Amino acid sequence: MIRRRNFLALIAGAAIAWPLTARAQQSAKTARVAMVCGTRCDTPSVDAFWATLRDLGWIDGQNLVRDMRGAGGEPGRLPSIAAEILATRPDVIITFAPQPTRAVKTATSTVPIVMAFVADPVLIGLVPNLARPGGNLTGVTTLPGRGFVAKQIELLTELLPGTQRVAVFWNSTNEIHRATLPEELLIAQRLGVQFHMIDVRGPGEIEPAFEAAAKGAAEAALAAGDPLFHNPPRRFPDLALQYRLPTMFLIGNVARAGGLISYGPEFISMTRRAAVQADRILRGANPGDIPIEQPTRFELVINLATAKALGLTIPRSILARADEVIE
Repeated sequence: MIRRRNFLALIAGAAIAWPLTARAQQSAKTARVAMVCGTRCDTPSVDAFWATLRDLGWIDGQNLVRDMRGAGGEPGRLPSIAAEILATRPDVIITFAPQPTRAVKTATSTVPIVMAFVADPVLIGLVPNLARPGGNLTGVTTLPGRGFVAKQIELLTELLPGTQRVAVFWNSTNEIHRATLPEELLIAQRLGVQFHMIDVRGPGEIEPAFEAAAKGAAEAALAAGDPLFHNPPRRFPDLALQYRLPTMFLIGNVARAGGLISYGPEFISMTRRAAVQADRILRGANPGDIPIEQPTRFELVINLATAKALGLTIPRSILARADEVIE
């Protein structure tokens, strides 16, 4: 494995200015931090969140009580999970992805919420603006800018010259997908590619989606950003390999787990920033006064082992731009 940005994990440390001992002295109270995830809460991003909170002086079993609950990719469970979480009287709730964020925001207007991995919270009406969100919600956004999906598909067509038909796996329960994908794919039409939209709303629909892509003669696929497609990280890559379908993902960890290629924000550093925001709230800050942060780093990860298994040769032009290459 070749890593070209190994220093990314140090971002949170650079952002933490107080010595650990001083912070520990200021965190004598016991904080209840709840977390709601769209699928499961056992991901590298979640691990990075808790590790950063620990570095900031919040120690599980000492002055921190953690409560993590995942919906297993079934968004219909989220309202009841939100109600159960609120009954425990948490000091702050961490939400991963649009569906959990919407469910918790609907359930409470007073308990502080720190969201992560919501592409455009302004567009879908969660907050009025990023600089001063107001209310009880702040966090980090994956907002990549208009035309980002077209950039992903452009990388796919560069990797697979002559590609004419691309399957797009999306989740109609994800309001970001509903709000942005039509325009994004319209922008991508300049590449001369036809798109086969395949709605995947739960775990039981994943393999049938690959079957539909195969029947539709898809030459490649794009998995739009959604927890269902990323967790567990090997589920989609294994099926993509089984169906011999080169697939672009949003999250680098999926490419590291066997996906062919990923291009998107550097999620670990963003999760660390969410932990810094949670720390500020636990120390008395108003979430509505904390600006929602946007990604500043994007990473291109390529898995050469998967390319070999698919019988593909990655062009040098793409390898030269990769931030990480999995041998």
